[in-house]
Amino acid sequence: MSKKICMFVWNHFTNDARVLREAIALTEAGYEVDVVAVHDPKNPHLSRKETLNGFNVIRVKRYPNIYIKIQELKRKVFKTKKIVKNKKMLVLLMIPAAILLFPLFLVYKLIYLFLKKTKFLKTYIRFCIFLRMIKEGLRKDYDIYHSNDLNTLPQGYICKLIKKSKLIYDSHEVQTSRTGYVGKQYYYLEKFLIKKIDKMIMTTDTRAEYTAKLYGIEKPEVVHNYPFYRVPQKHSVDLYKLLDITKEEPILLYQGGIQQGRGLEKIVEAIPKIKKGVIVFIGDGKIKNEIIKLCEEIGVMDRVRFVPKVPVNELLNYTQNAYLGFQVLQNICYNHYSTLSNKLFEYIMAEVPVVASSFPEIKKVVEGERVGVTIDPHESENIAKAVNFMIDNPDKYAEYKANCKKAREKYNWEREKENFIRIYREVI
Repeated sequence: MSKKICMFVWNHFTNDARVLREAIALTEAGYEVDVVAVHDPKNPHLSRKETLNGFNVIRVKRYPNIYIKIQELKRKVFKTKKIVKNKKMLVLLMIPAAILLFPLFLVYKLIYLFLKKTKFLKTYIRFCIFLRMIKEGLRKDYDIYHSNDLNTLPQGYICKLIKKSKLIYDSHEVQTSRTGYVGKQYYYLEKFLIKKIDKMIMTTDTRAEYTAKLYGIEKPEVVHNYPFYRVPQKHSVDLYKLLDITKEEPILLYQGGIQQGRGLEKIVEAIPKIKKGVIVFIGDGKIKNEIIKLCEEIGVMDRVRFVPKVPVNELLNYTQNAYLGFQVLQNICYNHYSTLSNKLFEYIMAEVPVVASSFPEIKKVVEGERVGVTIDPHESENIAKAVNFMIDNPDKYAEYKANCKKAREKYNWEREKENFIRIYREVI
């Protein structure tokens, strides 16, 4: 009888490449896998339950029932207002009702403002998701619970206690030093729970060594963020045609989240100093409008293009159009400093040389395999110099490109998944 695995992930599970790879690997190895994620009510095409690549995905409701009903009531009120807009008699008839309902509306507004100001509403919504995840995790007798990141570790721990099962903690980030995670509560929560797990996995040796020292534990296992092995298929997507770029201009690509700390402002500031090329950003994120505004202020909009987020299984078709790829994370937290992100290997897989931050793990790959140039990413001048160096030295660029083809034979999930499955066999 096959072992049952429950994987928790706090996202919509529509673009999580790492969890997708792991779930497929476990399914191929003969395990019965369920991925418990969070539903996105804004996406009408997203299923609450579906089967992907042989494993099940269960997405719990994002919002509590009372919140959903209030939102539905608000929509009905606005709809009614539109209907009666030009019907004076009906409006007159509604005035007494409005007078009676006004105190209730005022109370509702005051409660809503209080909840929003104190962040109680956000906390309540997250707590409901937390409970629904646990409920799903207890529906079956799972042999192993697999918590992806700290925000699903408590769910895995509670399910492990109740079902007397095993628990694997797969930490994709340094939870105590990353953007958006401020406060000692994350340290204390992880410190308590990390002693209760059966095995911990991290994404780089630097992170694993840091965590072992921080909590006084054995060094966690390392499973790298390598992509599936794929050879680019020529002409599958023509970015030049799609974005109206002339063939004489090399595409200088950034793909990933348009977020703080990714060095995107520095890329934009470097554009006037770059001899030739069009910067293409593929992805979405919180600071996208800020980046567009910065491009307008500097006056480089004619040399920049934006493409919305692309599904992970289609991304390589876009990436392969690039002359080079940017991975210029800023050293704003230990999480960035110790990273070896999937993006770097996606460039390599597509035979696209890189301009990358000279952080330990990144430098080890880029300089070790000679697939690009590493720089101090905090100065736009350094980014411009690296790009111009590749443009001015076609022989060196050709060497980097050829080395990418060699490196993808080494840095791919088909090889790395054997290490991942070994960990599971040891836990079982």
